[in-house]
Amino acid sequence: MAIRSALEEEVLMEIRPGAGERELVRRVAERLVGQVNGSGIANGMIVGSVARDTWIRGDRDLDIFMLFPPDISREALEEQGLELARKVAESLGGTHYEKYAEHPYIHATIEGLEVDIVPCYRVNDASSIRSAVDRTPFHTRFTKERIGPFTDDVLLLKQFMKNSGVYGSDQMTEGFSGYLCELLILHYRGFTGLIEAAKSWHPGICIDIAGHRSKDFTEPLVVVDPVDPGRNVSASVSLSKLCEFIELARGYHEDPAREFFFLPPGRIPGRDEFESDLRSRGTSLYAIYFATPPYIEEIVVPQLRKSLGAICSLLARHEFVVSRAGYEMHENRSLFLIELLTDTLPSVKRHYGPPVWAFQNANQFVQKYLDSGDIRVFSGPYIENGIYIVELERTYRTAGDLLRSTEVLATGIGRHVREVMAETYTVSAGADCYDEDFSGFISSFLHRTSPFLTIQKKRKAITSGPNG
Repeated sequence: MAIRSALEEEVLMEIRPGAGERELVRRVAERLVGQVNGSGIANGMIVGSVARDTWIRGDRDLDIFMLFPPDISREALEEQGLELARKVAESLGGTHYEKYAEHPYIHATIEGLEVDIVPCYRVNDASSIRSAVDRTPFHTRFTKERIGPFTDDVLLLKQFMKNSGVYGSDQMTEGFSGYLCELLILHYRGFTGLIEAAKSWHPGICIDIAGHRSKDFTEPLVVVDPVDPGRNVSASVSLSKLCEFIELARGYHEDPAREFFFLPPGRIPGRDEFESDLRSRGTSLYAIYFATPPYIEEIVVPQLRKSLGAICSLLARHEFVVSRAGYEMHENRSLFLIELLTDTLPSVKRHYGPPVWAFQNANQFVQKYLDSGDIRVFSGPYIENGIYIVELERTYRTAGDLLRSTEVLATGIGRHVREVMAETYTVSAGADCYDEDFSGFISSFLHRTSPFLTIQKKRKAITSGPNG
């Protein structure tokens, strides 16, 4: 293992859990496992970063799995699992509510800890899993047996990634999971080895620790699960997040600094600065606000992504040029933010028909616009380069009119998003897009910078001082 720098040792002193925090987590975890074991119907197991001692100070998330016999039905697993999880949480005085991944589980708050109590099947090997969560105990056993000498390296990597926004395999982040971090550290024998390798990564890299890959994968980064040869642990990592990490590794390797682990918080501009930014950019900004669909993030976020893409395609079909677009989801409200290079178009619109030699279709096109009825025809049909063209009156001259029209709900947006938008949604333009609740997202949208360059800007600002 490489010798850590003084900077990295300093960081570790700040992110290792303290003795009191460790004792609290250990005590609650052991009591929860004891309650599960005492039920006589399942075996309790601590999984995740707590089980492997790879958790960062303050990250008080505890995962307790309840392993049920594999011969019970899926319905019985869910019913008995939820009932037992509720009893276990209540026995420790915790508040709880039901959540849903592949199947229901209980999320509880116990003595200030966030606890997931999850039922799964107790299978003999990963090839026999009956639900996705059945792999997790195998992940815990695999890494727990090997990660000991590299615990601090995992802590450094997690802090490095969290600080830069590339940590997390959830739908919003599309980044690196905790388990993936541990596998990368194991493969490269530490944080320094990973940084050295990652600075030269490229999309398509494949890491197979166990040497047992059983299929081809198409994701930008492939890390074959050592307990399941047909699974890519890094499937959640988007191309953007992979490249952001490559850039971060390159930057840290060249010039290590504390800001790679602890980035000073930025100031969020107020409405006046927001309006000034808009004037400087000279573009047109639109915001669509609506209620967040009442489903878990894993369901809602893909629908937000799909819906925003559909709305941007709708704008493009009507010849409004989209520069960039983004979405943000809060507990009660969500936002689509769209920046346009063109906001207002002329009344006339060129509409292209078939080639002259496609006689039947061409004849129908010509007759349609000769007898146009309610459709206003400015010019045509005429022939240009062998194609019939007609110049019509545009239906929507401004993007705002289009976004407020019924065409938005008629395009290919996600089902749950459509349901809430059918109830109500608002379209704001320009300075009216500003909303204090979403000000951080709006500011980061307008001033988008890669994580590494954000660090560089912060370092420059610190070095130059207030008069720099």
